[in-house]
Order: sequence, then C-alpha cells, then structure tokens
Amino acid sequence: MNKLDSQIARRIIDTVAANGIPPAYGFQFFTAGLEPYLSVIDEEYLSTFIKQGGSAFKMVVGVYGGGKTHFLYCVRDLAWKNQFAVSYVSLAPGESPFHRLDLVYKAIIKGLLPPLSAEELLSGYEQGIVPFIRSWYSMKYQEARNDGVSVEDLRERLLSEIENIQGIESISFSKAVKAAFKALLDRQEEDFLNICQWLTGEGFDRTVHGRFGILQRIDRTTAFTMIRSLVQWVKQIGFSGLVILLDEAERVPSLSTKQRELHLNNLRELIDECGHTNFQSVMIFYAVPDENFLEGRTQIYEALRQRVATVFDELNPTGVKIELERIPGDPLTLLTEIGTGLRRVYEVAYASKLDDSLVLHTIRQTAEAAYEQRYGDIGYKRLFVQKVIQGFHYLRQKGSPPSPEDLDF
Repeated sequence: MNKLDSQIARRIIDTVAANGIPPAYGFQFFTAGLEPYLSVIDEEYLSTFIKQGGSAFKMVVGVYGGGKTHFLYCVRDLAWKNQFAVSYVSLAPGESPFHRLDLVYKAIIKGLLPPLSAEELLSGYEQGIVPFIRSWYSMKYQEARNDGVSVEDLRERLLSEIENIQGIESISFSKAVKAAFKALLDRQEEDFLNICQWLTGEGFDRTVHGRFGILQRIDRTTAFTMIRSLVQWVKQIGFSGLVILLDEAERVPSLSTKQRELHLNNLRELIDECGHTNFQSVMIFYAVPDENFLEGRTQIYEALRQRVATVFDELNPTGVKIELERIPGDPLTLLTEIGTGLRRVYEVAYASKLDDSLVLHTIRQTAEAAYEQRYGDIGYKRLFVQKVIQGFHYLRQKGSPPSPEDLDF
C-alpha cells in the first residue's frame, strides 16, 4: 500500500507538524538520503548474514531531532520485508533505563511485533507478547487448515508445533511459551494471561506459575538469559529472527555514578553477546543523541569505546557506528528532498495544489533558515519539517511564500 488518501495524509502532516517525529506509517513518503545506509543494512545483514544465523550490533548516533527515530522506522520496515519480528523500544527515564536490564527485557517483550501491513499499521494494532503469541497460534492454525488437516487431527498437528521447540536456554521460558500456546488451544484464557504476565516480566507467583513448569524469576540476574531465549524462540517458530531497535531518550549524565557504570557494563555485555554462537539471527540497533556517555577514564569506558570505534558506511559495512550527520550529500539538497516529499503529502491532505515556483522557494528558504540553526538544542531536520509545513499553511492561505520571520525563525 503506497497510495495516499486525504485522511492518511492529514494524519501524517498533523503528526510531523505537531512534534517533528515521524508517524508509524507514512514516513516513507518523505524519506530522503538514507538509501546508501539502508541498502547496505539490507544486503549485508538482514537478507543474508542475520537471516543465516549471524548477529550484529550497530550504534546510531544523531542529535535530538536529527532523524534517529525515522532511521529506526526505516530499518523496522526492512526487517519486516525480510520476515523478522521487531521490537522498537524507547529507552525513556523511568520506563526502561539501560542500567536496569530486566526493565529493558520487559520493554523488548512489550514492543514485540510480527511483520505488519500498512493497513494494520493504520487501523491500529496491539504490540507485546500477548498479541504476538495469539498471532503465532492463528498462523499455525491457518497453516494446518490450508494443508487440509481434518478437524479430528487438528489438535495433534498443533501440539506438534510446540513439541518441535527445542534448545531454548531458559527452561522456564520454553515451558511458558509452550504452555501459552496450549492454553489457547484449550481455550483457557485465564491460564494464557497468567503465563503472559510472567513472560512480560510483571512478577512471579510460584503457586500460579509453578504448575506450568515456570520456576525462574525474571530479574537483573536472568535478563540476558531471557533475551537470548526470546531470540531463540522467535527463530524457531518461523521468523527470520529478531531485530531490536533501542531508542535512547535520556541523557546518561543524569544518572548516578553507579547507574552509569551499570549502563555501560550492560551495553558492553550486549555488544559482546552478538559475538556468541548462542545469540543467533538477531540484530540490535542502539540509537543515542551523542557519544558523551563514553567520556570517562575507567577501564569500562575504554573497553566500550574500543567496541564502538569503527564507523559504518558503504565501504565499511562491518563498522559499528552509524553517524546520521555523515550521510553522503549536501544537507540543503537533503532538506529540499524531504520538503518535496512533504509537499506531496500536504497537497493530498488538503486537496490543494501549491504553486510550483512558490512552494520551491518556501522549501529552499526554510531549509536554509533551519540549517543555520544546526548547532541549536533541536536538530535542524526536525526544525525544518515542522517549519516547512507551517510554510505550506501560509502559502495555501495567503498565496505568497512566508519570510523566515513569518515562520518564527
């Protein structure tokens, strides 16, 4: 689905104009400049190496408003095209800070999504382990029916699906996902939700969960085991693997010294996990606004700096650090391309046709004014998309292009 109607277009324009962030669907219509990076990620990783059992970690560096979320959404779509499950995680303070790895696991589970169509993204969707397991069950049920399995043999066929799940690191995790599937088969909704409560990391009750063979708590000491088990399970039930998108929304200097050390140590361990054979078919993207959190003199800082020192680009796809400010091409040309894409969306949203020369003047002038503020607190790309839509409003209503002052630059 690549066609726009006025309702979808209006939703895109309102979302971008209000806060400068990309919508879950529709960012594709004004994506520009990312193709060199995205094609390498697709060809060198998602469609080959990761799908075949490899694992990789990339750190995405971009200022606030510099396009990190937009980039991660593009990666999400690439992953879905390659039949990966995806989890997008906003690492916000108090929700899933990296110094509490058990909360990061919890956020990954809650953000879990199978590949979704444009229609599903637009119509509203649930994410997390509950709808994910329901989707898994429905998929296997439909496969059995399509294969001509009789009603009498259906239960045996579906039970064989969970019997084939082997080699999951955490026995409790393995028993939990199997029991959840069986609960759906037996239409035991309460059992299903109790099991999913544990899988989501919302507590352990030995009386409730023990009867399903779940004997392990999900806490800081078991979080890595659970993340590995999640990846192993996702691969076994028919997906190409798991792509985890971690969007860091807090400035690490706000953490205490102990929290900073835990943050860095957990990150180092996560990077090292990608080199282990029991962590297969997973790709992790960790997006940060800057590299200030790496500034320190202790051994942990140096160890982490060494792991993220290499720079990713077309000539060095194995590089770890993806620097969005180093995207090839002229920044003003890039902004003009983004503005041209937004212009097309805007015209559909408002059923209007803006004058070609006047709208181009508006886009270029807004691009120059936004780029002049590239050293400010907000990224110039976010500033541009918000202001250029404001400029389109002005042009549509007044019939003349706005000045930078009209747009409050």
